[in-house]
Amino acid sequence: MNTAMKKLKRCTRCLLPETYETIEFDANGVCNICRSWEIKADQIDWGARKTLLDQLIEKYRGKYDYDCIVPFSGGKDSTYQLYYLVKEYGVKPLVVRFNHGFMRPTIEENCTRTFKKLGVDVIEFTPNWKIVKRLMLESFRRKTDFCWHCHTGIYSYPMQIAVKFNVPLIIWGEPQAEITAYYDYLNDEIEYEDEKKFNMIRNLGISADDMYGMINSPEDPIDRRDLAPFTYPALKDLKRIGYASVCLGSFIPWDYEKHVKVIKEELGWRTDEVESAPIAVNTTCEKIECFMQGTRDYIKYLKRGYSRITQINAMKLRRGRISLEEAERLNELDGRRPESLDIFLGYVGLTEQEFNEIVSGMVIPPFDPDFDHPVRGEPLWDAIKWYREDEPG
Repeated sequence: MNTAMKKLKRCTRCLLPETYETIEFDANGVCNICRSWEIKADQIDWGARKTLLDQLIEKYRGKYDYDCIVPFSGGKDSTYQLYYLVKEYGVKPLVVRFNHGFMRPTIEENCTRTFKKLGVDVIEFTPNWKIVKRLMLESFRRKTDFCWHCHTGIYSYPMQIAVKFNVPLIIWGEPQAEITAYYDYLNDEIEYEDEKKFNMIRNLGISADDMYGMINSPEDPIDRRDLAPFTYPALKDLKRIGYASVCLGSFIPWDYEKHVKVIKEELGWRTDEVESAPIAVNTTCEKIECFMQGTRDYIKYLKRGYSRITQINAMKLRRGRISLEEAERLNELDGRRPESLDIFLGYVGLTEQEFNEIVSGMVIPPFDPDFDHPVRGEPLWDAIKWYREDEPG
């Protein structure tokens, strides 16, 4: 482990560092996320939770054109949630997919196969690419997170469809309690995917109206309607349809590796590699749908001193699926500079030096990154297919 990473205090159980968002340590050096997971494993009555889900499904079944809306990316979590709802409950769902612009070939094939095998109706929306590029640059400059358009779109657009189609039940996948302490299992509460959560986590504290004011200018004006896909519906409209927006993982115990096994066997779902984690490490198939994930994870490493491998191994450590020694060894592979960074810089018109200067302003102490000696990662098999701004035609 490099010197800067070694300086970080880490959870004695899962190895997440002190720079991890929402983390706290107890007197034994165990983090609050591990403690929450203990509650999930030992104290939640999952049978009672499943009964609540049964009742929720029956409350809405057959009363609308669709029994529920399932927001869907094609990754492991949304694929499993769709599979589970169709197979366990026989619901008629409306699948809503927000295409952020970086979908990879394997995921597109997985989606086609999943939709056909399960027999579902699908709505897919892709926002204006010229607007997306401006949103990426603005959110990166302000928050060092270029995914504002993705996270706001993924979590607001399905809610808009719920209002437009009068489908009040929206069922999402994993709960935040699995990965952060914004929500936890400590109080045995159902986790809702609502506007409070949207404003706290999803939109980085920047509303669509805020963003319109930030990127609109007399020299290069945009239409406020261009920000509509990223705008959360009005509460009065959601109340009018009697909405319930919940995480499936609040009702059944969420287990990434078990879910991946199911969708592989039942749907022919195929995994892939990501730039930020070797496929042998990424057995939970994290984030394989997005070809910008490597750059997002690289930024996280530069700011916080950990990245995707550390996060994956933290989940495995909690479940006893890897030894502490093996996790420590693998975590040293975190932080490789991805090929997708060059593509990102082309999208937003920055040099790598400008990129580093922006990130350096938001590094989380005590981590001290080395911007001058990046270790390059290996390119992925499908990188040649990723859209580049400088391509002719």
